[in-house]
Amino acid sequence: MSQSNPVEHQANIAIIDDDPSVRSSLVMLLETRHWKTTEFERAQDFLDQANPTDFNCLLVDVRIPGTNGLELFDELIRRSKLHRLYLPPVIFLSGHGDIPLVVRVLKQGAVDFLEKPADHRSIIDAISRAIATDEKARAEHQGQAGLLKEIAELTQRERMVLTEIVAGYLGKQIADHLSISPKTVEAHRLHICQKLNVRTSMELVAKLRDIPPSLWQ
Repeated sequence: MSQSNPVEHQANIAIIDDDPSVRSSLVMLLETRHWKTTEFERAQDFLDQANPTDFNCLLVDVRIPGTNGLELFDELIRRSKLHRLYLPPVIFLSGHGDIPLVVRVLKQGAVDFLEKPADHRSIIDAISRAIATDEKARAEHQGQAGLLKEIAELTQRERMVLTEIVAGYLGKQIADHLSISPKTVEAHRLHICQKLNVRTSMELVAKLRDIPPSLWQ
């Protein structure tokens, strides 16, 4: 007999839908998997009261009165980029789904789009996939945040040298660009490698491959 994933077992799901009967039905369904649920009637309620990072998946109705589901998603994306916050996977629910709408939300990063009334198996499967995505993406975000914290502790000159190294420039080229000696570049490189716990420039570049220099410049 296969064992359930402990992360999935402890998952916390936000349900954002103005229809109380839909929310109630979803809560009862998700509780069969022992998933914790939190209900929000309005998108603005979620924006005012919730921390998205606390959830492993957001179930969002497209046509919520007031701020609709798409506007909510746009605002969550804006806040996550502005403050470098983690945004968990989003699944949209709609009784009025169409191809352009599906394409739009998936391009923006939503993980799934289900038309109402979605069958229970489809909902459970979609959330299970979202939870698996969340586990990996959350770990990657935390790792990136840790690296950015380490980079923030470098001196300004070290960050300038780091930017040059990641761009692929050699020591003499970096020295010319920054008007310092090659020996000084090498000293900075060694300090950077020590502080970021790598041995070579190649390891340094590999470690930072998913972090754009714009985040530390």
